Amino acid sequence: MPVLPGAEPYRHEGGEVGVLLCHGFTGSPQSLRPWAEYLAERGLTVSLPLLPGHGTRWQDMQITGWQDWYAEVDRALSELTARCSQVFVFGLSMGGALALRLAARHGDAVAGLVLVNPANKVHGASAAVLPVARHLVPSIPGISSDIAKPGVREIAYDRVPLHAAYALRNLLRVVDGELPQVTQPLVLLHSTVDHVVPPVDSARILGRVSSTDVTEILLEQSYHVATLDHDAERIFKESHAFVCRFAPHIGEKGSSTGG
Repeated sequence: MPVLPGAEPYRHEGGEVGVLLCHGFTGSPQSLRPWAEYLAERGLTVSLPLLPGHGTRWQDMQITGWQDWYAEVDRALSELTARCSQVFVFGLSMGGALALRLAARHGDAVAGLVLVNPANKVHGASAAVLPVARHLVPSIPGISSDIAKPGVREIAYDRVPLHAAYALRNLLRVVDGELPQVTQPLVLLHSTVDHVVPPVDSARILGRVSSTDVTEILLEQSYHVATLDHDAERIFKESHAFVCRFAPHIGEKGSSTGG
């Protein structure tokens, strides 16, 4: 299936410091594209992959699992570590969970993390019935475009495939068990009003990681997809400042073109 216009992956060859960005469940790189371009303009090498089963039609997610999504960001991390002297990993929602797993499994290969409204658990009665319901009901209404800013839409599926939702539940359980292995510096930004991921998820993550350099930032003007919302510029600036703390030489070999 062709990729939806605007949902394409993004790559920019910049300097010796790289950033991997991980998008969310049923979403696409479009939700993080302005963030990626902001970092690219400041000389960073940037990779924003399209996760398998995403960015086309929701039926394509039915035949993918969390191992496929994780394998894609793991591959992208390997490419960046071969190219860059330092690599940071940023993530939104499920992308935050994928980022945490990369940090837990790859140690020093990940220099730091920036997470925006990261997911930790599938909540509510739906989680309990997913093992059976996924065989009876193909999909339920989607969770996209939880954005306070008027006129802004997220390129994401309008349906949630239940096989994929079950895979997400399993991914989050695996990642929760690995959180104590996360030791990297961490910035976690979360919205005070989020209709997709509740604040308790961020609290759980902050309470279980072993990182000692941790910054928590509240986003009071945005909903779940904060990277496209009123607080987007703040997220971009805070994340860039975070990278500069550990890589003050960024941009020295940066190129001027994106792609």
